[in-house]
Amino acid sequence: MAKKGNDDNAQDKKQEEKLEKVQNFETDEREDISATDENAVQISDEAIAMYAGIAISKVRGIYDKAGGFKEVFKSKKNLTKGIRVENNGKSVKLDVNIIVEYGARIPDVAFEIQTLVKKSIESMTGLIVDEVNVHIQGVHALSQKERLEMEKNGEQSLEEEYDGDEE
Repeated sequence: MAKKGNDDNAQDKKQEEKLEKVQNFETDEREDISATDENAVQISDEAIAMYAGIAISKVRGIYDKAGGFKEVFKSKKNLTKGIRVENNGKSVKLDVNIIVEYGARIPDVAFEIQTLVKKSIESMTGLIVDEVNVHIQGVHALSQKERLEMEKNGEQSLEEEYDGDEE
């Protein structure tokens, strides 16, 4: 029986040594990471734009995001379209180019974009968002085909809501 007790003590001692090594390793690693800039996390502008694009996709009243010449030639149909990011490593500035749906209240759409983008990027990346500039590039009115499709699906467009408010 005494041998089993010694085995348990030996195993406990080994586990304690392993735990101590792990704790020392973690502490040493944390000190190394905070002490050097080599190991800093860098977030690409495209990743930041992707977070912004996902946030923007939740805003009602946007027909599309508008891109410049470069976007047209790249033919990138993704969530980063129409979003330009300036990242200095600690804070970011964003320019968002959109086309709104006819009937959408532009100040409300712009404010919601600014709020959601700022909240999303700051919570997901830890970066400070200095500016979210919203540029309205146009207004989209529904075509007859789009109206019929929406009626078929039982949806109401912002255009119809807007027209209903005037009565």
